[in-house]
Amino acid sequence: MIFDLRKLEKTDKLGFLFYICYDGTKFHSFDEMPGKTTIKSTFKEIMNELEFTWAKGIQQAGRTDSKVSANENILYVSSKYFGELEKLKKDFNKLSKNLKVKKIVKTFPNLVFPDMVEQRAYIYSYPQKKIKCSNSEIINKCIECSGTYDVSRFTNNKGQELKEHNRTVNVTFENGKLHFVGNSFMPKQVRIMSGYLLTGALEPLEGKYLILDKIYLNSKLENMYITDNKELDISTIKNLVYAEKLGENINIFYVMEDKKSEFIGKNAVNIKKLKKIYGEIVVREV
Repeated sequence: MIFDLRKLEKTDKLGFLFYICYDGTKFHSFDEMPGKTTIKSTFKEIMNELEFTWAKGIQQAGRTDSKVSANENILYVSSKYFGELEKLKKDFNKLSKNLKVKKIVKTFPNLVFPDMVEQRAYIYSYPQKKIKCSNSEIINKCIECSGTYDVSRFTNNKGQELKEHNRTVNVTFENGKLHFVGNSFMPKQVRIMSGYLLTGALEPLEGKYLILDKIYLNSKLENMYITDNKELDISTIKNLVYAEKLGENINIFYVMEDKKSEFIGKNAVNIKKLKKIYGEIVVREV
């Protein structure tokens, strides 16, 4: 995965990761549907009310089935937003009841975000009285269902139409709950697997007992988060308005548009001096 720092200098947008949690039983579905309360439509309506605008659409780390909840999911947008993220989070959560923002992170814009997701973790918590298989049977079938193989028997007709049926998944049974970790899942795969493991039938169990527990992003992307540079005293650098850090080692310096040429200097003499002191620098206009 290669990030072009010069493209970051030329664009007026940044990428924003919204880490969200929600009670899936309060929503009809994940994607927008006319006349229905959905995860995406609720997010979009509240963000519009807060006058947060973005380019293109909303991408997601995981598209959950109807009634499925999430302890952690991530929505990604590219935007020109330049405000305070903590305030944006608080304002959003004041307006939303069943969908909450846990944190907001800045990163590169215009990503194909699903490609940045390494793994997703789910938990299926079925009522004990509904479980038909013994613990030993469930544990043995968890071993059977773990690995990399064609999982098409655990999907629906929509999943059968996909070109690639091989998936990598690890399934465990702990404290009466099924834990799934995989690189990607076919439609209804987790719920149908849960049906097979807990009841012996290849039928999808109810979505209300399933939770998307955690998203694991590509480590290279996590190292490219953009955060405030609190260690730098901006008053010591002429024409510097604001400073951020890209990962651990790259500085983003914000300057007024009419001061950018002066900041960089003739033949880049000023920016070369700064790079000797601070290392790699990306200059963006305010």
